[in-house]
Amino acid sequence: MRILGWVGRGAGALVSLAALIGVVRLVAPAIAAGPSGSPPGVSRQLTFLRAELDRGAGEDAQALFPEGWFFAHVLYGLARVESGMRLPAGERGEAVREARWALERLESPAGRAPFSPDLTPAYGVFYQGWTNWLRGGVLALQAPERRDPAEVRRFADVSAGLAAAFDASASPYLAAYPGQAWPVDSTVAVASLRLHDTLLPPRFAPTVRRWLDGVRQRLDPRTGLMPHRVELTTGAPAEVARATSQSVIHRFLGEVDPAFAHAQYLRFRSLYVVTPLGLGPAVREYPRGMDGPADVDSGPLPLGVSFSATVVTLGAAQVRGDAALAGALANYGELVGLPLNTPHTKRYALGLLPVGDAFLVWSKTARPWVAPTPDPPPPTVSWWWRLPLLSLLVLAGALPWLPFALARFRRRS
Repeated sequence: MRILGWVGRGAGALVSLAALIGVVRLVAPAIAAGPSGSPPGVSRQLTFLRAELDRGAGEDAQALFPEGWFFAHVLYGLARVESGMRLPAGERGEAVREARWALERLESPAGRAPFSPDLTPAYGVFYQGWTNWLRGGVLALQAPERRDPAEVRRFADVSAGLAAAFDASASPYLAAYPGQAWPVDSTVAVASLRLHDTLLPPRFAPTVRRWLDGVRQRLDPRTGLMPHRVELTTGAPAEVARATSQSVIHRFLGEVDPAFAHAQYLRFRSLYVVTPLGLGPAVREYPRGMDGPADVDSGPLPLGVSFSATVVTLGAAQVRGDAALAGALANYGELVGLPLNTPHTKRYALGLLPVGDAFLVWSKTARPWVAPTPDPPPPTVSWWWRLPLLSLLVLAGALPWLPFALARFRRRS
C-alpha cells in the first residue's frame, strides 16, 4: 500500500507539473514586443526547421498538399528575412545566406515542378509572387551598395513581368494553375511590386492602382472581403471568403494599401475570429453563421475552426498592429501546440509536422516590410480570455491531490 501511495503521489506531481507548465505558457509573452523585438524561441525553431529541410521535410510536406515542398522552403526563407530585419545591419550575414539558400531551392527544378511554365507569368502567379517577395527580402536585408547586381536585375525583371501580366489581364487575379485563380496569390505578387518600388526606382504605381480598383469591384457579396476563389477570365467571386486565404491576404494587403487593408482586416476579424466553448480565440474557416466542407488547406474543422488559419492569423494580426489578438493566439498556441524544447531547437506538435512549424515561425516573425506599422485597431481580446483556461489548469493540477487530502481529513476526524 505504501508503494501504491508513492506511485500515486508521483503521478499527481507529474500532472501538477504539467498544469503549472501550461499556466506559464498561457501567461508568459510568446511574441515580440514590436517589429524590432526578438520573438521568443524563434532562433531555435529556425535551427530545427533547417535541419528538417535537409532531412527531407519538404518532400514529406509535398505528400500532404500540392504546395507543401514550396511552402516549407519559402516560409523558412521569409522567416529568416524577418528575423534578420530585427538585427543591426552588420549582423545579418546568416539571415542573408539562409534566405538565399531557400530562394535557390525554390528556383530549382524541384521548386518549379508543381507549376505550369505555359501560364502568364510563367509558372503562375503563386510561384512568381512568393519567390519575388522572398527575392526582394534578400535585397532588403542588404545595404544598396552591397547588393549583388545580378540579384537586383533578376528582381527588377520578374517584377516587370508580373506588372505586364496584371496590366494585360481583364481580371485583377492571375492564374496560379491552368484555369484556376485565387485572389490571395495575386495579393502576394502585387505586394512584391510595392516592395520593388521601395527598394529600387519606383515604376509600378499605376499597376497597383488598377489592381486595387479591380479588387474593390469584385468583393465577395456575402462578407465584403476578397473571395477565396474567382472565375479566371472575369475575376468574379466563385467562392465565399475563407480564412485560410484571408489570413494570408491580411499579411500582405497592408503593404499595398494600408487604409483598404485596415477596413478589410476589421471586417475579417469580426466575421471569423471566435472563442469556441469560451476557451480562447480561434479562427473559423467560414464566416459566422455559415459552415462548409474542410479541404487540404483548412485541415479538419472542429466547431468550424481551422487550425492552419488560426496560426497564420497570428502573423496577420501582428502586422496589422493588433497585439492583443496576436498575443492571445500565440499564448494559446504555446498551450495546445505541444512545444518541445531542447537547448538548441524548438518544435511544435512534438516535431511531427515541420511544415506546420514553418507556418508558425513565419507568423511569429511577422512585421511590415513596406508600410509602417499601423496604429493598433480597437482590441477585441482582453487579458481575461485566459481565465477559463487558467481555471481548468488549476483544477487539473489540484485534482490528483484531492484523494490524499480527503484521506488525511478522515484520519484526523
